[in-house]
Amino acid sequence: MDINWKMSDKQKAFCCSSAFETLFGGAAGGGKSYVQLMDAMLYALKYPASKQLILRRTFPELEKSLIRTSLELYPNSIYRYNGTKHTGTFVNGSLIDFGYCDRESDVYKYQSAQYDVIRFDELTHFTEYMYTYLISRVRGANSYPKCVKSCTNPGGIGHSWVKARFIDPAPPMHSWRTKDDTTRLFIPASVFENKPLMDTDPDYINRLRSLPEKDRKALLYGRWDIFEGQFFSEFSPHIHVVKPFAVPPHWKRYFCMDYGLDMLAAYVVAVDTQGRGYVIKELCRPNLIVSRAAQEIKKLCEGERIEFFYAPPDMWNRRQETGRSVAEIFFENGIMLAKSSNDRESGWLLLKEWLKPFADETGGITARLVIFENCTQLIRCLPALTFDSANPNDVADIPHDITHSPDAIRYFVAARPAAFRGTAADTGQPAEESYEKQVERFVEFGT
Repeated sequence: MDINWKMSDKQKAFCCSSAFETLFGGAAGGGKSYVQLMDAMLYALKYPASKQLILRRTFPELEKSLIRTSLELYPNSIYRYNGTKHTGTFVNGSLIDFGYCDRESDVYKYQSAQYDVIRFDELTHFTEYMYTYLISRVRGANSYPKCVKSCTNPGGIGHSWVKARFIDPAPPMHSWRTKDDTTRLFIPASVFENKPLMDTDPDYINRLRSLPEKDRKALLYGRWDIFEGQFFSEFSPHIHVVKPFAVPPHWKRYFCMDYGLDMLAAYVVAVDTQGRGYVIKELCRPNLIVSRAAQEIKKLCEGERIEFFYAPPDMWNRRQETGRSVAEIFFENGIMLAKSSNDRESGWLLLKEWLKPFADETGGITARLVIFENCTQLIRCLPALTFDSANPNDVADIPHDITHSPDAIRYFVAARPAAFRGTAADTGQPAEESYEKQVERFVEFGT
């Protein structure tokens, strides 16, 4: 049969991609869902009795978008859709399952399944665990090409891992080989290349241009460094990430951390004479018991005179099974913790103030908090945080793996650390209590 379909160059690249994982994404209106469905039909017709799975995060989203559009696109003479089974079947025996994955546990619904192609619509709505588990279902004894094809816009809970997996490692339109010996390709979508949309709805671009700045940059231009739902839109690598330098010895040093068995996220922050913070050292490591975490922290802080070791209040909760707190175990291992605030809303708002760009005395743009480029996890996680859908003053706790480093820095700013203001003789004030004196008070009065 003849299919009258005019493809853009990017859509053609998506259909012709031989990479195992292909992502078509970026700007809104790039024809992503349309090309996903057309490519699925072309594959189904070319490979008889093939099996494909098309996924959205929830079934209502799937039903209102891909299923409805497929019924409009696919000719009745070659395709039938079973609404009960959510499966479309072609005349040559090929089938497409329309599925969803609302919770991470939903992946197990596909545990015994096998598909030649799995397709994700709006990939950034999925967690990394969902994606990596589900692509393991791409398998089969036939000789058909096996692949994973996805479409998405920037933003959503999966923005960070999608960016790290597809956007950061290689230039667009360049297929590259991973350390697992598979191939990946990112194809940037552009509304300006979607000629049918431009012809039928020329005002669509004007509606995108009227969006707030960060939404406009993400949806009109496909920018991955700023996106819809981003909590810390103030963050810019050009402003907040700096090359390491020799920190003056008289600047105050502080330590902050977020600790759990799933992850220890620990940082050393130096504060200059103007009260500006520099995140200079990072330690992120999972599966450390308290005593081992303390030893690793001591290594991180070696050579630094730490004013306070900030930690969240729950470190002082006594464990029911031992009657001891995490703070006590840290103290027994040579680290006396100082209690910071765990008020999430005020902590995040304070951090936004620390990240707010301003013009310094030289006329350059800087911020009250900047990060040494060796602190890679904080640089990755901080701009990836999104708003909590239930509370606009809080960040979403999904995906959880990106929250540890920002939480640690939140405890730092919430403690309202002081800048170095000179010696006691310079200021005429009593000298600040020494660390040794603090330890003595800790021993005398306990936690």
